Amino acid sequence: MTVPNPDKQAKLRAFIDKETQALGFAQLRVCRASDAKSREAVLRHFVEKGYHGSMDWMEETLDRRAHPTNLWDDVQSILMLGFNYGPDEDPRDLLAHPDKANISVYARHRDYHDLIKGRLKQLSAKLLSRVRDSQPDGAIKVFVDTAPVMEKPLAELAGLGWQGKHTNLVSREFGSWLFLGAIFTNLDLVPDEAEMDRCGSCVACQEACPTGAFPKPYQIDASRCISYLTIENKGPIPHTLRGAIGNRIYGCDDCLAACPWNKFAQQASEAKLKARADLKAPALVDFLALDDAAFRQHFSGSPIKRIGRNRFMRNVLIAAGNAGKGDDTEISGLIGAVTPHLGDADPLVRGAAIWALGRLMPAQEFVQMAKDRIDGETALDVNEEWHLALEGKTQ
Repeated sequence: MTVPNPDKQAKLRAFIDKETQALGFAQLRVCRASDAKSREAVLRHFVEKGYHGSMDWMEETLDRRAHPTNLWDDVQSILMLGFNYGPDEDPRDLLAHPDKANISVYARHRDYHDLIKGRLKQLSAKLLSRVRDSQPDGAIKVFVDTAPVMEKPLAELAGLGWQGKHTNLVSREFGSWLFLGAIFTNLDLVPDEAEMDRCGSCVACQEACPTGAFPKPYQIDASRCISYLTIENKGPIPHTLRGAIGNRIYGCDDCLAACPWNKFAQQASEAKLKARADLKAPALVDFLALDDAAFRQHFSGSPIKRIGRNRFMRNVLIAAGNAGKGDDTEISGLIGAVTPHLGDADPLVRGAAIWALGRLMPAQEFVQMAKDRIDGETALDVNEEWHLALEGKTQ
């Protein structure tokens, strides 16, 4: 559906820009759906290499994800919007405090999905109202991260930024700290100019990754990424990667924070995206005390709630096991907080507790504990954790 003439297009764009700013978005850019390149080959390579880990939905939605028109035949224009969530401090600073829990910047406040989707719907309603007389058949669909939409390539095409070597979007004005939202419409809007890649020879993000999740620039092996391991992964975290996780209990910002373009980044101005004070540097021992009810209450309205208490506790226990370089009082406190989880109802939690205690306790005490408990363990995976931990203590 074509907006009739250039003058009306310009006025419509000015209206959209004004409403976008009023709703708190940092940037808006437009691209034509027909200009989007198919991402099928890239996606198939990602899946065939096993880089998606256990995220089977990526393979299941591959065809729909490959091109915008596969999701909606009538889409002509795509409005890509960025919402700034820049932190007020470098999230990597907390890595030097192993007794604290490091939570990804995006999860230190309320769930952004609901916030941004609501704003996108408001903008969409205003846009359709504006063109209703001339284009009564105008239609819109909004997406925020959870639909099979390739937001980052579309954002690059629209000119919001470029997809960096860490595969995330980089903005000249906001660095790596933009949430992305998309509005698909059957209206034919004037597109913006695509952004060019400005990474140059920089490999800061590649070198910053604790687990080596980048096979090469512009490719990510999600199965090695700490964000995947602590959020999407439902099983035990591989032993070979546990140590590298450090105190990161939910997500990881290392590759984002390492980007030199962050020197232009701005702190989030949206009050609802300001970090909760109790999630900026929480103590691991406090999180270790949470039962299911307390977990749900503490993380109400937070994206952390969606992984559930058991996966969350798995992550906290791994972080506790990595905190073995503190003073004797800290270690003693962690041992006391971890030990009750040996009796947890979930094998995932029990296994992580064994690993943590194997790292925290003196060898003789741990070996005696294992002898007292191992015969009563019925879960094979948990038994394996005992044996592996004992091997580490007796070698």
